[in-house]
Amino acid sequence: MADILIKGGRVIDPKTDLDEVSDVLIHENKIGKIEKNIKNVSAKIIDAKGKIVAPGFFDLHCHLRDPGRPDVETIESGCQAAVAGGFTTICCMPNTTPAIDNEGLVNYIYKEAARVNLCRVFPIAAITKERLGKELTEFGELTKAGAKGFSDDGDVVVDCNVFRHALEYSKAFNVPIFEHPIDRALTKDGLMNEGIVSTRLGLSGSPAIAEEVIVARDLLVARFTGARLHLCHISTKGSIDLIRRAKEDGMKVTCETCPHYFFFNDELLAGFNTDFKVNPPIRSEQDRQAVIEGLRDGTIDCIATDHAPHCQADKELEFTNAPFGMIGFETALPIIVMELINKQKFSWLHVLEKLTINPAKVVTEKLGVVKKNAVADVVIIDPQKKWQLTANAIRSKSKNTPLLNKKLTGQVVATIVEGELKYHNPDQ
Repeated sequence: MADILIKGGRVIDPKTDLDEVSDVLIHENKIGKIEKNIKNVSAKIIDAKGKIVAPGFFDLHCHLRDPGRPDVETIESGCQAAVAGGFTTICCMPNTTPAIDNEGLVNYIYKEAARVNLCRVFPIAAITKERLGKELTEFGELTKAGAKGFSDDGDVVVDCNVFRHALEYSKAFNVPIFEHPIDRALTKDGLMNEGIVSTRLGLSGSPAIAEEVIVARDLLVARFTGARLHLCHISTKGSIDLIRRAKEDGMKVTCETCPHYFFFNDELLAGFNTDFKVNPPIRSEQDRQAVIEGLRDGTIDCIATDHAPHCQADKELEFTNAPFGMIGFETALPIIVMELINKQKFSWLHVLEKLTINPAKVVTEKLGVVKKNAVADVVIIDPQKKWQLTANAIRSKSKNTPLLNKKLTGQVVATIVEGELKYHNPDQ
């Protein structure tokens, strides 16, 4: 494995509060040095002048559709999209066909990710068998096989007693429960956020309380069991208020949001573009602002993509029948740059914390840092790069994003995973 020398970049590491212009030498699979004016004539040189050098991004929540829908996404195409977006580690959710609810499927994901050899892929296993919410999966066997957490993502565990036992088992095996908070009885056939816009458009709505009532329930049960709870894709002001109070009380709760919840609001659904149809739905402007504030004050720990590929034919169905979800690996960075960095004036240290060290901590992995002797997972970012997202440029098999053909700012130059250059943008 050849050494890589990254020259003259702005090196930012949230764990150590490092923010300085330096060179970074990668030797084998580790960070060898972070110093000015490093000399190494045999190393591959990457000029990072004017660029940001940071820990590789860690995505706690994505959908690779493998097994089940290779026409939509595979582990290989998903990993190609991930490294193009700067992600060196991704956690795939279990709402596949069949569900990731047994040791064999966990092993399959690890073997396929090793064959692809692009980025780290950690499976999140199902809480209940077939994700039916009735019978718990074998937590011990799944954890031993390498499951990093448990979720029935796409569905909530309705039976509170089953959810209680899931938390108790997760505590015994020191892994988090990832909950998708949504009350199906309240949301019914909701297609978008319930509010003035849904009424005007004549579309059935999913109210904010459908998320908040499950967040409240889950926090109470997690407090009772003392287990670790991670709440997925938080989208409402009420949920953020509940989580903020729980954290103030010292609870072991973490949460994530997604770029589309702090970049878009429900007014954009007036055009009936199905690429804006996601679950939970894109919320009101008040909710969007609350998500930004939750990121700012630390209530929201992580930014995850909820990368959810769908084929064009499915997304071209009428709004009522089109599936929920948008792709997110390759658009996360520009949304963050345009909204949080450029508009909201977040610091890079603050933003990168939510993309690197914080998500790594949720699944107790010692990743997400750039310091001497650390695993060499590195992303190089051009925060000023203006570019257009075209269908041909998207590495995912699916193209379902409302940002298609839009002009964006901020792009990944290179992604290095365990000391190997896995992605290099030829336009840089």
